[in-house]
Amino acid sequence: MTTVYVPRDSAARSVGADEVALAVLAEAELRGADVTLVRNGSRGMLWLEPLVEVATPQGRVAYGPVRADDVASLFDAGLLEGGAHALALGPTESHEWLARQNRLAFARVGVVDPLSTDDFLAHGGLAGLRAALAMPPADVVEAVVGSGLRGRGGAGFPTGIKWRTVAEADGPLKFVCCNADEGDSGTFADRMLLEGDPFALLEGMAVAAHAVGATEGYVYVRSEYPDAVATLRSAVELARAAGWLGEDVLCSGLTFDIEVRVGAGAYICGEETSMLESIEGRRGTVRPKPPIPALSGLFGRPTVVNNVLSFASVPAVLTGGPASYAALGTGRSRGTQVFQLAGNVARGGIVETEFGLTLRELVEGYGGGTASGRPVRAVQVGGPLGAYHPADGLDVRLDYEELASVGGMLGHGGVVVFDDTADMGAQARFAMEFCAVESCGKCTPCRVGAVRGVEVIDAILHGPSEERAGQAALLEDLCELMADGSLCAMGGLTPQPVRSVLRHFGEDLGLTPVASRDGT
Repeated sequence: MTTVYVPRDSAARSVGADEVALAVLAEAELRGADVTLVRNGSRGMLWLEPLVEVATPQGRVAYGPVRADDVASLFDAGLLEGGAHALALGPTESHEWLARQNRLAFARVGVVDPLSTDDFLAHGGLAGLRAALAMPPADVVEAVVGSGLRGRGGAGFPTGIKWRTVAEADGPLKFVCCNADEGDSGTFADRMLLEGDPFALLEGMAVAAHAVGATEGYVYVRSEYPDAVATLRSAVELARAAGWLGEDVLCSGLTFDIEVRVGAGAYICGEETSMLESIEGRRGTVRPKPPIPALSGLFGRPTVVNNVLSFASVPAVLTGGPASYAALGTGRSRGTQVFQLAGNVARGGIVETEFGLTLRELVEGYGGGTASGRPVRAVQVGGPLGAYHPADGLDVRLDYEELASVGGMLGHGGVVVFDDTADMGAQARFAMEFCAVESCGKCTPCRVGAVRGVEVIDAILHGPSEERAGQAALLEDLCELMADGSLCAMGGLTPQPVRSVLRHFGEDLGLTPVASRDGT
């Protein structure tokens, strides 16, 4: 019997993976071939999807991108033996895109059947949870502190410090909440992990529950991810049946169970307090801080809130040890980061590597430059509220501090590429308009400031040329007000992309770029 892998990931399905899977089964039956079809997650090489793999004695061999009408010729060429074909890519693990990466959170994504408990265990699953359960909870917290792991959802707050706060908080009831409301433009890592290795998230949340003394967990998933929701719900049921969730987890005495909640599609619910409001059944609006959710979170109880990648990184900290994890990266950015390459890029997808590579290495090396073949003009890092970096600024190192030093941020690791036809004035307007549409309305700087921001940008773009400089100064003042006065990151960070356009692409607003005016 030969095992053939065809991804069930949403991205692969959108370009015909289901049709390819049916064609493989039909062709195997026609030829009397003994084939087992596994619907795995995507390897993250999205330009090669649907990526078909076949297990051979020498390892898995890849073919892609495969269309349904390619399948017959693949069988003719000896697909089941890893035979030569125009779509053959060689051994999957040796592909230069994968071979250069250091995958920890994504170690099993694309490798295993996402809903096979046996596959999960065979590839190291539960090793982190078993290690944690063998330790006192306080030691687990200190291991995460020592690893230097910072929240991968955008804020970059030290995960272990948050866990320590919850662990030391008083109260008989505590919660663990996973924010899977992945709404940033150009981000898809949460979805791919939920669809490709959902047990990794459940394992990380169970480790957190043991560490802080929580008994209940929630995963808040955006409604735009129906496949991820279905896969995650199935994974929760399987984990419960296997004794990985529920009462007496792995016969350890730990009681911890997880419920999946689906959001209605508001971007602001990616903010942790809005998410908590939504889980509690109310409209997703921001809560003032303090109190912080670690002390008064879900239903007023101490709550760990992390995102998918943060929880999925935790098992590696426990299995390899905090020192091993902390040895990766640079400065205060420790471990690995999952980057998502999107936009006008030749080779989009997932790159997980330790902190320290440059934006140029990511865009031009992994990404292969633009899909259009035209020069790169701008790269936005960190989602719709992240800065636009100019083509001559791509040598910036991708870590929290260095990006902040040039007016940017890492965010959730989303990277969107634009070629030299991009209208950056329109992009600045988009940032303000996005905030105006998505603001929860709780605070005036965000609710009103974004609307005034759109008006001012329109005045710069379409008003009298002699008034542009004055309007630009007004826009700067408005940006400062929003950054300093907004209740949460939504309004506070919206000025970031706008200011980066003023700084680097002022000519698209009919202005002299700030950098040129300053002579820097």
